[in-house]
Amino acid sequence: MSIQVTRVDESQRKPIPSDDAQLGFGRHFSDHMFLLDYNPQQEWHHPRIVPYAPLSLDPACMVLHYGQEVFEGLKAYHGVDGGVRLFRYRDNLARMNRSARRMCMPTFDEELVAQALRQLVLLERAWIPRTEGCALYIRPNMIGTDPFLGVRSASSFLFYIIVGPVGAYYPEGFNPVSIYVSSEHVRAVRGGIGEAKTAGNYAASLYGQMEAKKKGYTQVLWLDGIEHRYIEEVGTMNMFFVIGDEAITSPLTGSILPGVTRDSVLAILKAWGHKVSERQLAIDEVVAAAEKGTLREAFGTGTAAVISPVGNFFHKGKTYRVADGKTGPLSQKLYEHILAIQYGKEPDPYGWVERIDL
Repeated sequence: MSIQVTRVDESQRKPIPSDDAQLGFGRHFSDHMFLLDYNPQQEWHHPRIVPYAPLSLDPACMVLHYGQEVFEGLKAYHGVDGGVRLFRYRDNLARMNRSARRMCMPTFDEELVAQALRQLVLLERAWIPRTEGCALYIRPNMIGTDPFLGVRSASSFLFYIIVGPVGAYYPEGFNPVSIYVSSEHVRAVRGGIGEAKTAGNYAASLYGQMEAKKKGYTQVLWLDGIEHRYIEEVGTMNMFFVIGDEAITSPLTGSILPGVTRDSVLAILKAWGHKVSERQLAIDEVVAAAEKGTLREAFGTGTAAVISPVGNFFHKGKTYRVADGKTGPLSQKLYEHILAIQYGKEPDPYGWVERIDL
């Protein structure tokens, strides 16, 4: 299928933010978006890039009532060579198709969407920030669009991609954040939809996140939904804890998101010869390590923040400091190394980066 392109009228172009330091995250959106439709008769059809505009949805649209939706998040970068670069975007598209299967939605042609994504990013090239640590955020989304009230899978769907410039995800930037360990609420359980990147997972996290912010914490650390004992993930990140010489992250058992950055960190740590484990980690083990002084570091991993060091965490009435409340050396090294690969400052031995403007 060829992708039809309708450019925005010059008089309707939005002003591109001029100060990267004031970008924030998720506030600005560019001039164009990609759309793709699905119905059982035509399947996926009518791929097009059009001016950014509100979507027209029936009030009975099924996504609004039953939450049948999946999405992704990835970034485009201006490399030090001036080229436009994407980081592991094909892995994001493959994960989105896995989420779609779990949510009873049709899978899409990953090569077609990859082509559209590259074309959209290059069309919006002027929106890509030049400052290191900033990027063009890319949000693919798929929603069920049938106007029908009844609990079943939709039969018609809209796939779309929007993009916009972003800075640091957290106000702290690349500085230690504080996390609140929730013992009262859960986000997901095994057998549910925790491993799918779908709106319901994030809706389930909002109450706990609101409570954490009221108490002065940046994010919630979720425990397993059955025993309320084992570490799962933070609302927007997978988690790593460095106890002694071992970096530990939760295994992919169906209730947490299989993060692309998580996978990248695992590969890098193994390449560096660092001891790393994917295993169940009880919060009691983390607390004991903090009390004994063997909890060296804790950090989150995700597309938005890349690496987010943790300076302290709160659990059952007590706050525990991590790495003296500072950014640990492994967190710092990982952050700098991943950014260096993304911006082309260091070689990419893993084949993760694709320059798309050649």
